[in-house]
Amino acid sequence: MEYQKILRQLYNDFNDRNIDAVLAHLHRDVIWPNGWEGGSVRGHDQVRAYWIRQWQEIDPVVRPVSFQERLNKNIAVGVHQLIKNLDGKVLSDSQIIHVYSFGEGKIKTMIIEQK
Repeated sequence: MEYQKILRQLYNDFNDRNIDAVLAHLHRDVIWPNGWEGGSVRGHDQVRAYWIRQWQEIDPVVRPVSFQERLNKNIAVGVHQLIKNLDGKVLSDSQIIHVYSFGEGKIKTMIIEQK
C-alpha cells in the first residue's frame, strides 16, 4: 500500500530530524496534534515551529509497529514511542496509536489515541 510506504518514510525522516522531508508528506493545511504541550497546530509553519521547540527540550523516537486501514479509510499506525531528555534519561516508553487521514496524496490530519 502506498500510504504505508509514505508513513514509514515519515517516521524515518522524523527520527532523523529531517523536517523538510517530513513536511513534504504533509498537506499545506495539515492539522497536527501537539502531543507534547497540548492542543494542535495547523500548517507547515506551525508544525515546523512545534517540532523545533520540542527537539530543543526532548528527544522523541517513534517507530511504527503495525498498520491498519479503518472503515473510514484512515490509517491507524501502532507506534512504539520512546522519549528521552537531552541527557539520555528515559522519560516515557509507551505504545500509542497515530491515526492519519489523507487528501490529495498528502497527510491532512493526525490524531493520537492511547492504546
